[in-house]
Amino acid sequence: MHIPSSSCLIGIDGGGTACRIALVSAGRRTDLRVASANVHSDPVGAVATIVDGLTQIADQAGLGRECLSRATGVFGLAGVTGARVAGKIAAQMPLGQVKVVEDCVPAIVGALGEEDGVVAGLGTGSFFGRQSGGIVDLRGGWGFLLGDEASGAWLGRALLARVLHVHDGLYPATGLTREILARFEDGTSSILDFAGSARPSDYAAFAPEIVKAASNKDATALDLMQTGAEHVVRAIEALGWRAEEPICLMGGLADHYDAYLPARMSAALVPAKASALDGALQMAAQWAEAEGA
Repeated sequence: MHIPSSSCLIGIDGGGTACRIALVSAGRRTDLRVASANVHSDPVGAVATIVDGLTQIADQAGLGRECLSRATGVFGLAGVTGARVAGKIAAQMPLGQVKVVEDCVPAIVGALGEEDGVVAGLGTGSFFGRQSGGIVDLRGGWGFLLGDEASGAWLGRALLARVLHVHDGLYPATGLTREILARFEDGTSSILDFAGSARPSDYAAFAPEIVKAASNKDATALDLMQTGAEHVVRAIEALGWRAEEPICLMGGLADHYDAYLPARMSAALVPAKASALDGALQMAAQWAEAEGA
């Protein structure tokens, strides 16, 4: 892909845990990691973090801050809920031209490159998307309170809910539910106390135990993993996936859902071609090329 020599490209993968920035100029790439930047939960703090990070990376690249005014950027940021939010954030950036999109979009572009296919992001949260002819169609990504099905946070919450259901006699106890209940000093009361202040990442901390217990055939863990996988299948089908298209599972739970998917989908699984940050740079390069044409 030809990029005008005067171009300075910037990509951002801004999540709730950390914000990664990459700058490419004259064929040389500079990377920087800064604090989290969620424009929904903390828009003021997110903008401050990003602007400061842009200044830092320009200085680190030895280009000076004046390069930002001629830069083309694509920023994939957590918490972008629509065009209004994206436009408001973009207007505060010191770049020549910038697009702000949901963080899952560059992840899909990075995973698939220019190829058609489906991506399922299965980390602390979840999202699903299909790229076809360069157009990205999304499902999910509604956040922990109303969505994030099959994610680590969803699994952890479902496990604690199951422990309470076992206490109520709705389900039989298993080794996993007994172990989790014993961990809370005052039993169900302590679980409610935990839930009162727990963040998605706190719930997601239970996910590795669920995965391990499922591999040991614990009935509770198997049920949770199978339920999560059923949602993954529904989302992929809702996107219009075709059997000849690749499916890429991303995130910390990606490798663990493979065994629960139907054979027709498992056969289509491929590794991601590149990262979300690489995807943001690819989108910026395509935009710069189009503008320079």
